[in-house]
Amino acid sequence: MAEPRQELVPVTVLTGYLGAGKTTLLNRILTENHGRKYAVVINEFGELGVDNDLVVDTDEEVFEMNNGCICCTVRGDLIRIVNGLMKRRDKFDGIIIETTGLANPAPVAQTFFVDEGVKARTRLDAIVTVVDAKHLPARLADSHEAEDQIAFADVIVLNKTDLVTPEELDDVEQRIRSINRHAIIHRTQRAALPIDQVLERGAFDLSRILAMEPDFLDGDDDHEHNEDITSMGFEVAKPIDPEKFNAWIGALLQEQGPDLLRTKGILNYTNEPRRFAFQAVHMIADGDFITEWKDGDPRSSRIVFIGRNLNRPKLRRGFEGCVAD
Repeated sequence: MAEPRQELVPVTVLTGYLGAGKTTLLNRILTENHGRKYAVVINEFGELGVDNDLVVDTDEEVFEMNNGCICCTVRGDLIRIVNGLMKRRDKFDGIIIETTGLANPAPVAQTFFVDEGVKARTRLDAIVTVVDAKHLPARLADSHEAEDQIAFADVIVLNKTDLVTPEELDDVEQRIRSINRHAIIHRTQRAALPIDQVLERGAFDLSRILAMEPDFLDGDDDHEHNEDITSMGFEVAKPIDPEKFNAWIGALLQEQGPDLLRTKGILNYTNEPRRFAFQAVHMIADGDFITEWKDGDPRSSRIVFIGRNLNRPKLRRGFEGCVAD
């Protein structure tokens, strides 16, 4: 008697340009009371890993892949992680892959069709793209990745709607529709929407993708990257003075904001048991205390800049100058 065929594991690819709100949405998924468990794969573009610290502490397993576009150098890692997860298939209900903000989602999606081992045990449920309503027009002008992320989306989370006027929001949605007329669009603030609108959608349509990209199933990784965008990360062991840091980062964002696509850091403030998470997109900054430092953890402060025209010595001196006396 043949063994019953095991149900394919649903995979959600969570994409969107730098700072659009992917991690915010991921945290909502992981903290929502939906009674399901997800294995999470996070891909960072950066010299230092920070995103993993920005994900809330949960029972879920989080795998981090650093230094590389998920669509190129780490596809082998992605296949290895997914195959490894299948050995613990009973521990989770689905897989969520959060791509770096500079990733073209097409080669990520290809993985679930061109690798026979992965294809036999998983199904691509949906590509969910988070879009920054305020900065999308600029991104479409200077980044082909932002357009690719929209074109391949099954679900679009049009985020940060509170930062634009109703007229600007309508214009942004029209721009999205001109690129992708099939995707469902949800307007959100802080990526707040019912989780069942992004998970278990069964929305990925291979025929639509093949109509758009006939060679999709060839598994070719030949795509361009924005070579002028670089990442620089810095770490200091001594505690940070919050007043010094706020003064420095405020001046830096005002001066170089247009070139700073994404700034994110985990900071160890003086006399503070909790970690401080700092994030910025261009000149718009946000931050809050998150979990306490765990016993035995090295209490260092890390910050990552992703952008253009970055001056490493100047950024290093500025960050090190925030150390408490």
